[in-house]
Amino acid sequence: MTASVNDLITLTPKDSCNTKLVAGPWDFDTVPGYGPGSSQADQLPDPVSRPGQLPERYQLMSDTELDERIVAAKATLGEELVILGHFYQRDEVVKYADFVGDSFQLAKAALSRPKAKTIVFCGVHFMAETADILSESDQTVILPNLAAGCSMADMADESSVETAWEEICETYGVDPEHVVPDAEGKLPILPVTYMNSSAALKAFCGRHGGIVCTSSNAATVLEWAFERAHRVLFFPDQHLGRNTAKAMGVALEQMPMWNPRKALGGNTEEQLREAKVLLWHGFCSVHRRFTVDQITQARAADPQVKIIVHPECPMEVVDAADASGSTDAIQKFIAAASPGDSIGIGTEINMVNRLAAQYPDRSIFCLDPVICPCSTMYRIHPGYLAWVLEELVEGRVNNQISVDPKVSSHAKIALDRMLAAKPKA
Repeated sequence: MTASVNDLITLTPKDSCNTKLVAGPWDFDTVPGYGPGSSQADQLPDPVSRPGQLPERYQLMSDTELDERIVAAKATLGEELVILGHFYQRDEVVKYADFVGDSFQLAKAALSRPKAKTIVFCGVHFMAETADILSESDQTVILPNLAAGCSMADMADESSVETAWEEICETYGVDPEHVVPDAEGKLPILPVTYMNSSAALKAFCGRHGGIVCTSSNAATVLEWAFERAHRVLFFPDQHLGRNTAKAMGVALEQMPMWNPRKALGGNTEEQLREAKVLLWHGFCSVHRRFTVDQITQARAADPQVKIIVHPECPMEVVDAADASGSTDAIQKFIAAASPGDSIGIGTEINMVNRLAAQYPDRSIFCLDPVICPCSTMYRIHPGYLAWVLEELVEGRVNNQISVDPKVSSHAKIALDRMLAAKPKA
């Protein structure tokens, strides 16, 4: 029987992972940091949290009562409601979702229910923003817990990216507000933001001819970008950018890191001129934990083991694995495996546990013995879901995510380009 994520976390070393994961995250929603289950290495954003608001009566309800209330509210709301759940959500939330998937799939799912008056997004803040941007004007998007953010998304803010853009454009001798094609018909630089970023940064890309990518379609997006520009500024995840570009044949020396705390990102003008991909100094604290040593140990224990990891993992880990891919690609990899196969996975533990339960005839395990889940996903608890749904039944909307129309219009341009860039098979 697969151990629960809660049990696994309480057994992990306290010096590397916050082990105070409890059933209710509300006690931590106003405390600085990313909360229970998070990596102690996480960089804190400013502001450090979005306050939670869960009424006490929902905090005290039993699992059974919460389940009954959620089911009843869903039945009452009917087709006027659609619930989206990310792969990394806890099982006790995912079971209520009408759609479960990765960020690309859920972005499309948000478009598939135009008659639903309310979209409840069981994910994190940037995902709910994206749903609001892509949804119809008469639809409302709700994030059950406003404290559900993303440490990676917080590593690239609008001000830092604007400053970087100005420095980069100055190096290439172009107007940062009006970058035009050269004699070859190509732009000197084009911005690409990962889905794990704020609406403001998606809008930045929309304003500057850029595009959004997901881990599913990153290669397609970079091909699109290279057709239009000599180089790209890729943010906020350095690892997805590096792994994707390297697989496309871009040399490592053509992928300098941009550290927003240093002049020219810590580079020389020559390095920037020779660059093909400028990588932002950001990362996922969960996927950064996976190592080559973990893969080596897995192969020593079973030489026949198959290893698949997420492309947010460091390059050395992706190179050492048998395969890498988005959460959807990992799902498909497991489904295509044979009974009796042993498979080590480098991604978030909730998804790994769910796959292990779904395929009991395969030996499926997480490469990292220290369990650090996506702690901000853990902010979404059945108590919050029951609360926002019952409020909807009473005609009240709580925790609505509403992107400023000016930001939304530019962000939608970049998102529509993303949706048109189909993932490779």
